[in-house]
Amino acid sequence: MAEETFRSICREDPGNLNAWANLGYVYDKLGRELDAGECVEKVSHLMGLDAGEASQEETRVLAARCLAEQAYVHPYDVELDNEDDLRERLTAALRLYNKALDYGGQLISKEEKRSWYFKMATIYIRLDDIVKTKEDSEYSRHTHFNKGLKLLQETLKSEKTQHKALAWCYIGIMLERKDDFTTVPMSIHDCGYSASDPLSCYGTAINMASDDAFILNLLAKVFFLLGKHEMATGISNMALNVLPDPELNWQGYCTRAKINMMFYIRDLEKAKSGQGGIPDRQLLTEARKDLDKVLSVRPCLRTHLEMAQVYYYMGVDALQESLLVDESAVNCALVSLSHALQFELGDSLPDLHVLRGRCLHLKGEDQNAADCFKQAVELERPGSTDTTALRCLLQALLSVFMQGGPDPSIAIGQLEMWVQKAEERYPNDIVKAELRCLYRTQTAEVTELSRALIRAGRLDLVKRLLETIVPKQLAKKKTITRSFSYT
Repeated sequence: MAEETFRSICREDPGNLNAWANLGYVYDKLGRELDAGECVEKVSHLMGLDAGEASQEETRVLAARCLAEQAYVHPYDVELDNEDDLRERLTAALRLYNKALDYGGQLISKEEKRSWYFKMATIYIRLDDIVKTKEDSEYSRHTHFNKGLKLLQETLKSEKTQHKALAWCYIGIMLERKDDFTTVPMSIHDCGYSASDPLSCYGTAINMASDDAFILNLLAKVFFLLGKHEMATGISNMALNVLPDPELNWQGYCTRAKINMMFYIRDLEKAKSGQGGIPDRQLLTEARKDLDKVLSVRPCLRTHLEMAQVYYYMGVDALQESLLVDESAVNCALVSLSHALQFELGDSLPDLHVLRGRCLHLKGEDQNAADCFKQAVELERPGSTDTTALRCLLQALLSVFMQGGPDPSIAIGQLEMWVQKAEERYPNDIVKAELRCLYRTQTAEVTELSRALIRAGRLDLVKRLLETIVPKQLAKKKTITRSFSYT
């Protein structure tokens, strides 16, 4: 697959150094030495080391673009979970961009440089998010802030509306952050934003993109990620008014559906904590309508998964997710999940298996549900602290045990095995917390399980359960001998 991808890039862009170099690497891995050698020769030819001055200039441009390309993809890695690793990658990407600018010099057009400036500015903003929790926060943040804002100021000179609109949006984001500093970053004064308001920057960005659905969708996505959901909704509506055709503007419908789901889940959490009333289920209906339009023209794994989530919430009680109120909606959720599983990588998503298990659990198919939760636990990344799948699995296996059956030892054996697996996968205190939660929420069922375990002489799990509920023994106080003085 990698070979075919790089070959197609080489056909479309024969001067792409990265594509030829990567294709050579793929051939080397495949043991195809002749093909790998041809790629090396192609790279050498493109580098033009022994060519004339005109060719040398062209080579410098190619090499500069090659570096900028590497800089662009450098921070995108599915394994970058650790903030320190991400910080290192972002910093390395900036070095590559600076190297590309230095290598290309005046040979790179101003417009192309401005597109690089914009990407560099977004990296500085991401770095600011990371370093504000570090010890060197104040110094590093000032440096990143000042460089990022000045690069955005340069981006505003771009001829492309997309770059200008997004630059204004990001300037607004940075102006919102200025109060985080003990002293106002100097770049705000240098760039002339001393009297500027973030909202006016956002307004400028929206006005620039008012007749371009594609740019409006990009702005809506930025505001959604910032948690400005009302603004994101308004911009999505603007984009859909400009271009209502789902085939051409499916992104707009996707974003609006995601926002409506976010509103519903947010209101649901408030209701569960007693801070609000029952969430408006019309939000689910609106999300379903938007996703239906997307699925009619662009079915994909993500959209089927989001549709399944919508149907799941339609099928359960608004406040008690364990109560089934609409079985047909839950069945529709299972159908959407089956469609999602047909896509490549669908089977590798823990969230998909958790949602599928929850639907089956609602329908009383506890063993099937448990099998789904097992897959989700197996797919969790090493070091993950998300125990949603584990919690659901323990509840499902407890339900399987309570249903009885000809041989309850099978359910007991599953519980013992998966608690042991959990202790190998998660930190010990997390497993204890989940067992404690299971005991407190289903005390009668856990008590019945403990009796069965004792009768069968299988005491290890009983001990683990007891350890979660017995308070820590306080150290015995030392006896203090009093001394009396008669003088």
